[in-house]
Amino acid sequence: MSDREIIDLEFPVRSSEHILFSCLSTPSGLSEWFCDDVNSRGETFSFFWDGSEEVAKLVKSKKNTFIQFKWESDEGPSGFSFEFRIETDELTGDTLLRVTDHVESDEVEEMKLLWTSQVASLLRHIGG
Repeated sequence: MSDREIIDLEFPVRSSEHILFSCLSTPSGLSEWFCDDVNSRGETFSFFWDGSEEVAKLVKSKKNTFIQFKWESDEGPSGFSFEFRIETDELTGDTLLRVTDHVESDEVEEMKLLWTSQVASLLRHIGG
């Protein structure tokens, strides 16, 4: 297994925390921008892309603040695989979306581009 690195990306968002959190934490919200479809049963989320399925467990969340998921296939030492965190810029008062992901060291740039593209789709969806 190769080394894992943490990537931490921050995106300004023009949306309320409530709307943004709904897009990050519900099957219908996630299927609008993150993947083709999402099913959930309790704390288990099944994500579908082009006919393939990945399963993640909801690790922890706080309404309108953050949500953490861990892929079932992730054997990394971290308590979570990826996290969405909603923050407020102290200087400007703007809403920020922080995405933290644990990725293979040889995939850092590719994953940064993927998250940037995914979040751009989210922003188009919510108009933010």
